Amino acid sequence: MHVLAVASQKGGSGKTTLAGHLAVQAELSGNGPVALIDTDPQGSLSEWWNERDAETPAFVHTFVTQLDQDLQRLRDSGMKLVVIDTPPAITSTISYVIKAADFVLIPTRPSPHDLRAAGATVDLAEELGKPILFALNAASPRAKITTEAVIALSQHGAVAPAIIHQRTDYAASMIDGRTVMELPGANRSAEEIAELWDCVRQHIQANVRRAPGSPAGKLDEDVTRARNLAKAAVAGAL
Repeated sequence: MHVLAVASQKGGSGKTTLAGHLAVQAELSGNGPVALIDTDPQGSLSEWWNERDAETPAFVHTFVTQLDQDLQRLRDSGMKLVVIDTPPAITSTISYVIKAADFVLIPTRPSPHDLRAAGATVDLAEELGKPILFALNAASPRAKITTEAVIALSQHGAVAPAIIHQRTDYAASMIDGRTVMELPGANRSAEEIAELWDCVRQHIQANVRRAPGSPAGKLDEDVTRARNLAKAAVAGAL
């Protein structure tokens, strides 16, 4: 089971919208079963889920203090993906969530304020040793600032090539518990979400393969250990 945290200290970055959309897209792509967790006191994600007619994704009510235990229960039950929405501030809640996550998605609008605010989330993820991926959200098509934002963010981590553009489809779909993939005529928006999920999925899998204890991760550890021993032997011989 993979745990994806959607985090950003900037309010209005689109965390809740992307969390719900990516969870639904993961189910549609055959990467489920998927569960959602809302740790934002505003409860926007849980309100959206309560409006849904579809049975998937599942929703789990939990508290940060029992997050680890509930994640283990979900893992034991056969859940494949858990997507966690977080509050719009760097709080102890976000620290708990990121610590429990395998991967952190940081939605960022292409604006100077959002770009500056992303730094605190990046610092926290790096401190806890968690891989990150930036997702540009609510971008204006062909706007110069979108390209500038990609360049700026790439200095701090990977940026998803799938850009989510500013469209009313996203807000309209969230009103009654749906996503753009479930709206008629929202083809371009649906394609963006599908591309973003595919990118997120690939990054998660790539990082899991390199995680300590995995076959590839174990190989990396062995190689690093061998190199360190070789350096020590050379140093001792000089």
